Amino acid sequence: MAAAWDAEYAAGRYAGELPVGFVAAIIAAARSHGLSEGLYIGCGNGRNLLPLLGAGLDLTGLDLSRQAIAQLRARRPDRAGRLLAGDLSVLPTAARYGLVIGIQVFQHGRRAEAGRHLAAAAALVRPGGLFCVRVNAAGTDVEYGHDRFEEDEHGGYTVRYRAGPKTGLDIHFFSAAELASLVPSSFTAVLPPRRQSTRRHPPSRGQWSQWEAIWRRG
Repeated sequence: MAAAWDAEYAAGRYAGELPVGFVAAIIAAARSHGLSEGLYIGCGNGRNLLPLLGAGLDLTGLDLSRQAIAQLRARRPDRAGRLLAGDLSVLPTAARYGLVIGIQVFQHGRRAEAGRHLAAAAALVRPGGLFCVRVNAAGTDVEYGHDRFEEDEHGGYTVRYRAGPKTGLDIHFFSAAELASLVPSSFTAVLPPRRQSTRRHPPSRGQWSQWEAIWRRG
């Protein structure tokens, strides 16, 4: 996974792309709950992290890709000590955060692995904190050649790509019911899961859908 993303970032992935609209919802929710300090899991090279920092949020950035973190440190050398390469194991053992953000990251892997990603991230939210999530939604028009499996009665499924930038990787697409079932009962919805669909630009075809949601830990 890390090697695949290193190659993508080295080739210019996300260079010049605007942040996703969910960033504005995160900023608004953080302000309304008086929160500013937190963790962004899967921050990449800063497409969404930089505007969050610019809005006054004090976030630690974490990503598996050393290439992405190197690019981000070059753009924000003042934040270098808060930009970490690796997985959750590089964080302090007892660390808990007022904000935990994951945008298009928790879907990596098969169903069980994706569920573990979500659970591990939710466990890092301190009481009163917010868990901000954007993940692939079932119903997406999967663009590249793939094999589809792990389909459930609610519509969720996993694909293994046979072509494209994620060749060989398993990626999960969540149903609304599945996503809600994975968030612990101690969390209440501040922004209930909403579907956001984006039309791909030609020559790509179809649309890509995501669930966006924010929960507060009681």
